[in-house]
Amino acid sequence: MRALVVSRFNKMSIQWFPGHMTSARKKASETMARTDLVIEVLDARIPEASSNPMIHELRLARQRPCLKVLNKSDLADPDVTKAWLAHFNAQPGVRAIALSCKTPGEVARLPALFQSLAPHRNDGTKLLRIMIMGIPNVGKSTLMNALLKRRVAKVGDEPAVTKSQQTFDLGEHMTITDTPGMMWPKIAYDADGYMLAICHAIGRNAVIDEEVAAELGRLLLALYPERLAERFKVDVSTLDGVGVVEMVARRRGCLVKGGGLDIEKAAHLLLNDFRTASLGRISLETPESRAAMIATALSARALAASQPASDPG
Repeated sequence: MRALVVSRFNKMSIQWFPGHMTSARKKASETMARTDLVIEVLDARIPEASSNPMIHELRLARQRPCLKVLNKSDLADPDVTKAWLAHFNAQPGVRAIALSCKTPGEVARLPALFQSLAPHRNDGTKLLRIMIMGIPNVGKSTLMNALLKRRVAKVGDEPAVTKSQQTFDLGEHMTITDTPGMMWPKIAYDADGYMLAICHAIGRNAVIDEEVAAELGRLLLALYPERLAERFKVDVSTLDGVGVVEMVARRRGCLVKGGGLDIEKAAHLLLNDFRTASLGRISLETPESRAAMIATALSARALAASQPASDPG
C-alpha cells in the first residue's frame, strides 16, 4: 500500500492530454464548419473548470451558438447551479440549462431549445446540424442515448470511452454528432486540474488518488464542513485536507497489516462518497470563487515573474 505522499504545503500539477485527442480536435474543427449548433456538456459541480477552452475557440471562430448543458445537476448544489445558469445565460450566443441526462423527462425538453437557438434552420425544411462536445466522462454519450431513446453510444465510468465521431438522425430535420471527450493541451490553473480529477474527468494514470482526495478534503472543509462532520460523525474543525483522508481511514477501519492507516483505500472511499453524492449535493466552484481563484493565480504568476532569477552557481 502507498503511503500518503502529498505534502500539506505543496501540490502536484495535473495534466492529461492523451495522443488521440490531437486528432479528435482536428476532426472536431472540420465538423464544426458544417455545424449549426454546439451543445457543450459540462459537469454541474464544476461548470467552468469542465469547460474546454478549445471548444470555446472553435465555436467562436465559426460564430456558432452554444447550448451549455450542466449535466449531473442532481449531484450539484442547487443554489450554486442557479448562479451558474445566470452567469452563462448572460453571455452572448449562449443558453444554459441544468439537468441529469439519466432523467428522460429532463432530456425531452432539449429538442425545442435546439430549434430556438438556430432560428435560421427552423422553417421545417432545412436540416439542423448539431454537435455534442465536452470533456471526458461528463455524460455526452449518456445524453446521446437519451435523446435518441436507444443505446447508440458506449457509456462507461472511465474518461475517454468515446474514441470517434458518430452522427445520427434526431427527428426528420435534425442530425446530431457525438464527439470524443476532449481535454486541452495544458490546464492553466492547478485548481482546475484537481477539480477535474475529483470529478473523475482525468485518467487515473495521470493522478495520485491520495493527493486528489486530500484536495477534496481541503475543499470540503472550506465549503461544506458540516457535511463531513455529519457523514463521519466527527469534529473536523482542526483538520486539514490530509487530515480528512486520515480521518476517513480511521473512521472506516482502513488499516494495513500492523495497524497502520490504509490511506489509498480511504482516498477511494472519500472520492466515491463525493462522486455518488453520499456527502450530499456539492459544487466545488461558484462564479465568484472562480473569479477569485483566477485573480489569485495571476497575481502569484506576476509576482514570480518579477522576482530576479536565482544565480545557478
